[in-house]
Amino acid sequence: MTRFRLIALLLVLPIAAKAQKYQENEPNKKHPYGQAHPDAPDQVKDFAPMIGRCDCKSENRKPDGTWNEPIDMTWTFKYIMNGWGVQDETLKEDGGHSGSIRQYIADSARWYVHYYANQGPTTTLSAWEGNLTKEKDKILLYRDQKAPNGMEGWFRLSFYDFTDTGYKWIGEWVDKAEKIVYPTWKITCTKRED
Repeated sequence: MTRFRLIALLLVLPIAAKAQKYQENEPNKKHPYGQAHPDAPDQVKDFAPMIGRCDCKSENRKPDGTWNEPIDMTWTFKYIMNGWGVQDETLKEDGGHSGSIRQYIADSARWYVHYYANQGPTTTLSAWEGNLTKEKDKILLYRDQKAPNGMEGWFRLSFYDFTDTGYKWIGEWVDKAEKIVYPTWKITCTKRED
């Protein structure tokens, strides 16, 4: 090895090591869905039960109140921003694809979830906010939404029933006291790979 090559190698190695440090928690061969950054708030691990790819059944309500037949869906969760956030993507049999970007903001002690979909593109992403509810072992997220009759309420998203093999999700309209609950969408997921 020539002296020039040796000097060049010695100069490049520290730069390459530093470059890899800022992306060490990104998806890679060893961790295909990334990892939570060790310096990120512990809440970044709230979505750990969903990290990976699942085969799911998605059902939503018809306008008459009955449920549509379940459709097949793949739901993939991964860590992004070098382990400081979580992103998901759904691919549905009916062509309705969507995703979310999730960030935990420590100052407000809340998750903020920004949603996007191919069947409803928008210049401004809608956002839900919420947290893992330890006593109920659920992740609950809310967005203001009035009922068709004008009653104030929220659209509430719940992740629940976490097991080693999957989880469930439900979208419901609820009044502000959460006494009236009207489910409009439900998903059951089975893990394909971790």
